[in-house]
Amino acid sequence: MEVLTAANFMLYAAQNYENKSCHSTCEFLEDLKRIKYIKKLITRYQQTGELRERLILNHIIVLNNVFGPTHLARMLFLKMADQMQFVKPFLVALSILPDKVYNVEVSGVIDTDTVPMDVEIVKTLRPIIGSAR
Repeated sequence: MEVLTAANFMLYAAQNYENKSCHSTCEFLEDLKRIKYIKKLITRYQQTGELRERLILNHIIVLNNVFGPTHLARMLFLKMADQMQFVKPFLVALSILPDKVYNVEVSGVIDTDTVPMDVEIVKTLRPIIGSAR
């Protein structure tokens, strides 16, 4: 498996994009922008305490649907490495976090159990995910 870096991110995303209803590059890029939206929403949460949990969940669900959990986890760990403690609770709640993430930048293997989770986000997600099951 090739090491995922900022330099080969777009190629990796394009190779692993599976959206049968996508008819243009524009749609692919719109889906990919969801990672930026998640990053902005998490940054806002860090700065203000305002969490738009349902919007973040929606973005992650769409990304999971078009990339799959393994590829999505690799891309999120690359793009949001410093914010994974805030993203991990969403991936856990949706049961899409792999046990290990391989070959992201220089990290080698990331054991996802070692990534902490933001307690407030976990508390916020419990009733939402619990009611959906």
